[in-house]
Amino acid sequence: MKGSLTLVLGMLIALCTQAGTVDTISVYSKSMKKDIKAVVIRPSNYKKIKELPVVYLLHGWSGKYSGWIKESPQLTRTVDDYQVMIVCPDAGFNSWYFDSPIDSTVRYETFMIDELVPFIDQHYKTIRNRQFRAIAGLSMGGHGAMYLSIRHTDVFANAGSMAGGVDIRPFPKNWDLSKKIGDSASHPDNWEKYTVMNVVDQLKPGQLNLILDCGLGDFFLPVNRAFHQKLQTMKIDHDYTERPGAHNSQYWGSAVDFQLLFFKKAFEKAKRDQNNTMK
Repeated sequence: MKGSLTLVLGMLIALCTQAGTVDTISVYSKSMKKDIKAVVIRPSNYKKIKELPVVYLLHGWSGKYSGWIKESPQLTRTVDDYQVMIVCPDAGFNSWYFDSPIDSTVRYETFMIDELVPFIDQHYKTIRNRQFRAIAGLSMGGHGAMYLSIRHTDVFANAGSMAGGVDIRPFPKNWDLSKKIGDSASHPDNWEKYTVMNVVDQLKPGQLNLILDCGLGDFFLPVNRAFHQKLQTMKIDHDYTERPGAHNSQYWGSAVDFQLLFFKKAFEKAKRDQNNTMK
């Protein structure tokens, strides 16, 4: 009896300590002529799996590819629980995830869409279907996730923003944005063209499953509220939440759990729909 109890306890401990694998990879960008690092988090049973949905998690301004795994270590367990793979790419200090109209060395939209996603699909066991891809990010990464998903609904069907800078126009002097799209006084058209608040005009109802959240003490709260209201006016279904919190890692370290649950449910629905179609 004692031996059986010890065996059971040992199995429970093994299950509780089970976690995904964290790899750091380098992807060569032809468009920017440099290697770009990314963290890839795979479930512990990856070798036995045929294929997986993928969530791309984007870091914020002044961050880097390793930020998510350091600030949200629970992600190694989430990939096991949800049976997904997470990719956290580097995007430089302040790229904002677009192709700069004034700096030819900044091509992060091209990198994300034409280089990174194809690389991940080629080298990992992914489901190569937009319904099983999601992209989300914090702050600058929230802007990036919205910008990229709206402009590339053929690549992503799911997107999220956590404390995202979804409208850059109120901040013309912040975060060296002028170095990427020009000064707001001399290049006003760029500030209108590259803000998610206007990019969303391209979106049609039903094209994306969207989730957005922002802390009540966050300086991005007004632009998130305005973005939420615009989506409502456009009749774009989305999940929107305001919670206590400021613009910091404590907030998005928790917010990511809600977003990943949202994506898990979207992937499950896509799988059910796929199975029903095949019947």
